[in-house]
Amino acid sequence: MKIQKFIALFILCFMALSCATQVYAISEQTLRIKDITHVKGIRENQAVGYGLVVGLQNTGDNSRHTQMTSQQMLLSLGTVIDQSNYIQKGTSAAVIVTATIPPFAKEGDKLDVTVSAMADAKSLVGGVLVQTQLRAPNGEIVAVAQGPVSTGGIKASQGGASASKGVTTTGRVPNGAIVERDILSTIGDETTLTLLLDKADYTMASRISKTISTRIAPAKALDGGAVEIQIPQRYRDDRVTFLSLIENQIVGAVSEKAKVVVNERTGTIVIGGNTKLMPAAIAHGGITVTIQVENEVVQPNPMAQGNTALIQNAAIQVTEKQGSLIEMQANSSLSDLVSALNNIGVTPLDLIAILQALASAGSLQAELEII
Repeated sequence: MKIQKFIALFILCFMALSCATQVYAISEQTLRIKDITHVKGIRENQAVGYGLVVGLQNTGDNSRHTQMTSQQMLLSLGTVIDQSNYIQKGTSAAVIVTATIPPFAKEGDKLDVTVSAMADAKSLVGGVLVQTQLRAPNGEIVAVAQGPVSTGGIKASQGGASASKGVTTTGRVPNGAIVERDILSTIGDETTLTLLLDKADYTMASRISKTISTRIAPAKALDGGAVEIQIPQRYRDDRVTFLSLIENQIVGAVSEKAKVVVNERTGTIVIGGNTKLMPAAIAHGGITVTIQVENEVVQPNPMAQGNTALIQNAAIQVTEKQGSLIEMQANSSLSDLVSALNNIGVTPLDLIAILQALASAGSLQAELEII
């Protein structure tokens, strides 16, 4: 009997330990440093240019400036045109060409570019972007773009009717730009480099600095968004290897700040898991307003001087349903809030109004962000 009791006790202890280990594994989430930070000074660069899309089937713009641009382009190619009016409108369109150049881009690398109509062009479908210089903010030419424009949309018209799908006045030229010079980026200074958190958080900055200091090199958190790292002597000339070691280190995730994000245009609501409520009472009453327009045609009497008139009659109906009262206890959680609001049958728009009222009353213990 003693042996059997001992075995049973051993099995229970083993199951409890297994359950505890499983709970820890689920609750303790980890992140790589490379997924939540970036190196200070290593960034993308924007480039922009003014260009011309040609080969359009009467869907180009009617701008006088586009005709002048076409004339200047032909003159640069050795073709003499006395007046820009000789160039037919509708077959070309003036466009703005934009591109994002990644860090460490080298001469000869190819990039995608975005092409957007400037004037009254109806569509860029079937057009070709003529060689366009892309300039950095300092005015230096960093890339040259050219190629057929892909819009991903369709627009057709015939006999006064038209149909469209997607946006046809903006398109892309895949691999349409060629980088003209190397983009130089410096990794840190002589002895240090700084990691910037993608999302500032004091706890995460502290964890990153402690992890790096313990495993690789001295580091300290400058604030909630930056961690300064001392570069060891042996890595001064091999900073890529040093960064590779750092970015693959694992740190524990932190609980996000309680936040409620509301998009009033789409009715989308995202409620953070740490959202709490102070004691509150929510009254919900729905009002529905229905407006129906009935058009009538009024004819003048026979042989009378008068004109046919169109009259709009609007029938307005207002319906109000009985309100409901839900009481929320202190420190109510996300599930409590959602469950209570579902019980009174609120719609997303109603929920937005309720959340705004709770925030104004000080009951909502979370940051309310409206986008």
